[in-house]
Amino acid sequence: MARHYYLTRSGRLRRKDNTLLFELSGEIVDEKPKIQEAETGNAETVDDGSEEVLSTIGQKIGADYLGELFLESDTENLIEACSLVTAGETENDKPVRVREKRVIPVEDVDAIWCFQELDLNAKVLNFLASKKIPLHFFNYYGFYTGSFYPREYLQAGFLLVKQVRHYSSNLKRLRLAKELIGAALHNILRNLRYYGTRGVDLLAETELVQTEVLRLESVKQINELMACEGRARAAYYKAFEKIIKRDVEFKKRVRRPPDNMVNALISFTNGLVYSSVLTQIYRSQLDPTISFLHEPGFRRFSLALDLAEVFKPILADRLIFRLFNNRQLSEKHFAQDLNCCYLKDSGRKIVLKEWDARLQTTIEHRRLKRKVSYERLIRLECYKLVKHLTEVEEYKGFHAWW
Repeated sequence: MARHYYLTRSGRLRRKDNTLLFELSGEIVDEKPKIQEAETGNAETVDDGSEEVLSTIGQKIGADYLGELFLESDTENLIEACSLVTAGETENDKPVRVREKRVIPVEDVDAIWCFQELDLNAKVLNFLASKKIPLHFFNYYGFYTGSFYPREYLQAGFLLVKQVRHYSSNLKRLRLAKELIGAALHNILRNLRYYGTRGVDLLAETELVQTEVLRLESVKQINELMACEGRARAAYYKAFEKIIKRDVEFKKRVRRPPDNMVNALISFTNGLVYSSVLTQIYRSQLDPTISFLHEPGFRRFSLALDLAEVFKPILADRLIFRLFNNRQLSEKHFAQDLNCCYLKDSGRKIVLKEWDARLQTTIEHRRLKRKVSYERLIRLECYKLVKHLTEVEEYKGFHAWW
């Protein structure tokens, strides 16, 4: 099964033969007595990747340097050390540039996520496109900025016509939009009830969300539907400070830019959900630019925004609660820059590790009667939407039952 690869370090991505090679940016190490031993024959050579030499390099440049690049355990590590001689330096005191290479088995890749500076060229992009691998980019602050979306390979003209007709028909579009919002609010209520049964007083917030759910049937316009969703989420976000058993300040949702730790984590995880949904849409015959809840616009895949609403309470919000309540994240994992709060690299690695584990977590599917991963649930939602558009089966938004 193909997996996700997360690039959390700066470097260069290039094609090597029929696979991918990631080279981390070289770092200069001024002290190198033990590396010098390796070069003079008192230890094994650096190029063979022996444990003794890896340990020596790790001591000189710190444990962080040889830390995880991907959240995968079977990537191949190649360490090479090359000497750089500058004017006035002797052979014994010249600095050493240490560069780490990692081979990425391209047939094993579902999508690549980049969180640092990345050098690549058209040759790599053409190779990724030929292998149908999306590449998602996040900026310095950890906010989603865009995706390299390869040419679609599952085009279906018949489905595209159906998708456009459902958007252009007010009744058909409203029917789908209501189902999407209804599923999202149901999953929000599941979260509130879960913590409500564990001693957290969330009665007021739960009633406010239930009120908006009851209003959905009488809504006649998309903008009214969005207003219901906005009021429900405002009430839901008020519950965050009660659910999170930490001394964190969170009064309201602030997006541009996030002003505290909780808002920063919400923005980061929402970007992860959006990218995951976009990846699964690419694996289906749906057009990601034609949506039903959000208005289609320029420079965005609005259908991914639609489906992300359904899964944010399950994938993003539950992850946020667990990270804070289990004390996996604290103030030291966040940075404050002017009026913007964002995750540091150390914090992102913690979130990404938990995120990837969550995507691969399986549940017993009530209808299919077999175990299905959270990631697969997103793909199944795309298939359900395809069946609705082609008039095979009415779309019912995903309702969490746990």
